[in-house]
Amino acid sequence: MAAWPVKRMDELCEITSSKRIFAADYVSEGVPFYRGREITEKYKGNLDVSTELFITEEKFHEIERKFGAPKQGDMLLTSVGTLGSVYVVKSGDRFYFKDGNLTWFRHFKGLDSRFLYYWIGSPQGKAELQKCTIGSSQSAFTIVLLKSMELELPPFPVQQRIAGILSAYDELIENSQRRIKILESMARALYREWFVHFRFPGHENHPRVASPLGEIPQGWEVIAFTEIADVLSGGTPKTSTPEYWGGNIPFFTPRDAPDFFYVEGTDKHITELGLTKCASQLYPPDTVFITARGTVGKVALPSVPMAMNQSCYALRGKPGISQRFLFLMTLQQVEYLKTNTGGATFDTIVVDTFRRMQIAKPPLDLISAFTRHVAGVFEQVNTLQRQIQNLRRTRDLLLPRLLSGQIDLSEGMGLG
Repeated sequence: MAAWPVKRMDELCEITSSKRIFAADYVSEGVPFYRGREITEKYKGNLDVSTELFITEEKFHEIERKFGAPKQGDMLLTSVGTLGSVYVVKSGDRFYFKDGNLTWFRHFKGLDSRFLYYWIGSPQGKAELQKCTIGSSQSAFTIVLLKSMELELPPFPVQQRIAGILSAYDELIENSQRRIKILESMARALYREWFVHFRFPGHENHPRVASPLGEIPQGWEVIAFTEIADVLSGGTPKTSTPEYWGGNIPFFTPRDAPDFFYVEGTDKHITELGLTKCASQLYPPDTVFITARGTVGKVALPSVPMAMNQSCYALRGKPGISQRFLFLMTLQQVEYLKTNTGGATFDTIVVDTFRRMQIAKPPLDLISAFTRHVAGVFEQVNTLQRQIQNLRRTRDLLLPRLLSGQIDLSEGMGLG
């Protein structure tokens, strides 16, 4: 095992924050302005982030000239609320960020920022970050404490080799995610072609007739969404009861909603006893999950049996309504659901929202034909998601061994 010198973080880089931007500086378009949420989305591997805030080009140029702006190789760390998400700025990135929410690592000296990125996700890095945490009601990292973090630092060429090995896995993951995004677009486009624009096979033989939703093909009917699907609720076992947690049942919450079709794993797991006590149930694969409180309208399909918390609904199609058709229909109706929420404190989708939502129901044989038509796309997505999970597991097993010097980097390593 290699014996590497221990270095303090403030010996290796500058740790700072951004120039404060006030609410009056926000505009509807321009240079993206990131908070912790956007960096967390990038950390999770989302190809696109849901940026809502911007600053003007003029404001960005002024700040960049006086104080600097994130550039390739700099690293950002979420430091309030959701802690520990990291992002290394890539070539072509152009954004600014919120002070306090994110900590800025730059001007590296003998430290590869990609190595630091992986070190922060290792057991050693997480332990050091824990020492930098303050606050009881809302945890946060402080710049002063982050500067005092210590790490065992290998020679720079070794850092580059370690980062290169691990980033190769991340590149394969990103390539698979891009393929999934294309497949998802194909499935959604086909759904719109058949069931929104009504250009399904043989549509010429179905004249349009008037309906409350406008003209629809003859033989279709306008009904409430709840007439084609059951809307089921979840629950959360007491967090203070240890025997309810740490089991083998994946427990879905809004934070587990993926960018793409399938969710393979979750952050939390519960026991059979926890499942019973929270009055929830174990939903089978291809149940449609939709987040319904706070962050609403994220739709996912579990690829393994899962339970879910009370901030979500599970949708199960009635006889003749396939889950994959129901999933794509729900995606198509998301904007309606998001703009018809209730709740005094948080946006909340309630069961009545589904009851009030009207849809054009096609004949069951058309639903069946469509389901067969898109089956291959869904199976490819599922396969790619499993490959991503395997790559992540392999990378995460390698991570601590590489960072501790247990693996001899003089030998070639393939990705198998």
